[in-house]
Amino acid sequence: MKNMHNTKGGRIFDVLNIIFLGLLGILMVLPFIYVVAGSFATEHELSTRAFFLWPNTFSLESYKYIFSTPAFMRSLFVTTGVTVVGTLVQLFFTFTFAYPLSRRHLKGRNVLLNLVIFAMLFSGGMIPTFIVVKNLGLIDSYWALILPIAINPFNLMIIKNFFQEMPIELEESAKMDGCTELGILWKIMLPLSKPVIATFTLFYAVGIWNDFMSGLLYINDSSKWPIQLLLRQITMSSSASSALSNLDPNYIPPEQGMKFAVIIVATLPILIFYPFLQKHFAKGMLVGSVKG
Repeated sequence: MKNMHNTKGGRIFDVLNIIFLGLLGILMVLPFIYVVAGSFATEHELSTRAFFLWPNTFSLESYKYIFSTPAFMRSLFVTTGVTVVGTLVQLFFTFTFAYPLSRRHLKGRNVLLNLVIFAMLFSGGMIPTFIVVKNLGLIDSYWALILPIAINPFNLMIIKNFFQEMPIELEESAKMDGCTELGILWKIMLPLSKPVIATFTLFYAVGIWNDFMSGLLYINDSSKWPIQLLLRQITMSSSASSALSNLDPNYIPPEQGMKFAVIIVATLPILIFYPFLQKHFAKGMLVGSVKG
């Protein structure tokens, strides 16, 4: 059979497909480029030019202002700490729960699997979760941003399937050498799970970094706000400087440029983090997703 891409209709389809996807990609990238350009523009240029991709006058005033405000720096450190600790907590609980579930000889395995599947399909909802967090005394605690999402049932099943597909001979040979179950997990399974670890590290880190709903529900103390909650407060405020307190009361901050600068700073860490895990990402997306 002749390859359809070598036919006239196939080539036309390829060209139209490339044009369509190229235009779609441009439409998605242009707003981000505008935000980047706006963060380096002067307040006068932002108020006089409706749209631009390169500022006429290059200015760092917006970045100087936000990095001089204690509120922004504090929220940035809060989000960084919560993201690092939360990602480690999620990886620890997910992998230590997924590995026992992958062992068919585990007593009560089917009951546990059914509970995980039930939790994957049904959740308590916002109000019951809030009541649980409140009764545990976690309101205004950083743990309220971590513990309610410590295990993702869907990701747990993916990792369980990955462990389950590994050759049983690895486990048998390790046991013959006197290795315990924890030893098998630590010395054999985890070193072979680097693509999975990299993929879910990225998933968990991005999810925690971008999460503002948990902060909105559980954090009342503004000094403990994560960066996404502060960003929401700034972008929704008619006066962005009201959400940030500069040490100089006579200084007039660049309102619109400051919003753009905060968006860029809140987005940049994930953009920097992703390339280091990209080589594992494609492989990690497929493992554990074929067999049940």
